[in-house]
Amino acid sequence: MPDNYPASIRLDKWLWYARLQKSRSKTARLVKDGKVRVNRERISRASYSLRPGDVVTIAIAHNVFVLEVLKTGNRRGSASEAQALYRDLSPAPSPQRARPRPHRPERDKGAGRPTKRDRRQTDRLRRNTLYDGEN
Repeated sequence: MPDNYPASIRLDKWLWYARLQKSRSKTARLVKDGKVRVNRERISRASYSLRPGDVVTIAIAHNVFVLEVLKTGNRRGSASEAQALYRDLSPAPSPQRARPRPHRPERDKGAGRPTKRDRRQTDRLRRNTLYDGEN
């Protein structure tokens, strides 16, 4: 089957075809919020016409993706079809820029939420004191 792709495609539709967002409405919101650039220009319209050869820069969840558009696409297909639509030009994250894990304070044993066993023991203790108080 020959690949008959249109010459241009809406930016939000291409991002959805490329599986960078789960829905077109989320993709349109990403564009509207100014988190997408095409050829280094900030794009604010989801209807922007994207063509093969354009370089798309996207900021999603503390990650920056730089993608060269290879094909416009006909549909939202499988992951392998989506990866064929672009070439990833994103720089590899440097070790210094890796996000540190949040510090979690150490707890003493038994501190924090009670386990199911602890709750059963508490319930048993409460039942025994109720019976003892009635007599």
